[in-house]
Amino acid sequence: MDLRQLRYFLAVAEEKHFGRAAQTLNIVQPALSMQIRALEEELGGALFLRTSRSVELTEAGKLLETEARRTLEQAEFARRSVERSLRGETGTVRIGFAGNAIFSGKLMRDLRLFRQHYPDVEMILQEVPAQQQVEAILAGQLDIGYTPDHSKTLTGGIQVQRIGDWKILVALSDEHPLAEHPQLTVEMLSGEPLILYDAHDSHEKLYLMLSQKLKHDLRIAHRSDSSLSVLAHAAAGLGLALVPEPLQQVNIPGLVYRSLNDSEMTANLLMISRDGETKGAVKAFLLLASQDASLMTKV
Repeated sequence: MDLRQLRYFLAVAEEKHFGRAAQTLNIVQPALSMQIRALEEELGGALFLRTSRSVELTEAGKLLETEARRTLEQAEFARRSVERSLRGETGTVRIGFAGNAIFSGKLMRDLRLFRQHYPDVEMILQEVPAQQQVEAILAGQLDIGYTPDHSKTLTGGIQVQRIGDWKILVALSDEHPLAEHPQLTVEMLSGEPLILYDAHDSHEKLYLMLSQKLKHDLRIAHRSDSSLSVLAHAAAGLGLALVPEPLQQVNIPGLVYRSLNDSEMTANLLMISRDGETKGAVKAFLLLASQDASLMTKV
């Protein structure tokens, strides 16, 4: 017994006539009669009382009519549900974020845009350190990550898209001697204790450029995976923090921001996900976020 046979059966039950049912189904009557006989043989008894003018349902036929309608309705519901899932209209998207995703406004813009287009999709947000996002995505704990570049983003099975670049600022205590300067140079950072994000590891662009420009005078005093922690260290006078330009929105007592006179020193934001993603909702989110990335202000 298959769905086609159930549809044929219901057509005959509604029309009470094989000829009219065949016309409704757009098939020839012998083919319809053959399918109904096959169904009756499979179930082991008559479903219709046939007369020269019409057909009527037997008791067994009446029972099948109720169950057939329920089965076809459920099948149609399943079809629609799967189609909506494949189109990304339902499901869950789990997003991890770190670094500049919040303060740049990029993550918020992507979330609002996605909510407008796919209101029935559940979005789960979680702050996850940059270095842990790749493993979480590969393990299926996250679907998408917003992270600055670092060595682990080159891991196999991870898709990477650059979605933003910003100038680097120096955040420092207002009591630090360098706070008197409206703009700093990289050379001024020589020998100073620097505070970096954990993502700025020894393979990341910013660290490599600092190493090249400062050489042996590069001094990393603290690292942290939290923007507030980085800024707190700087405000306490424990070092100079190199942060993306959008972080200057954060007003912390005793902390000032100074521009860095070096166009090569930039902060970036990546969107990472699994290669070959199959979840419709995740694919839809990635597509919308990618389209919006073209509107980001470039350095």
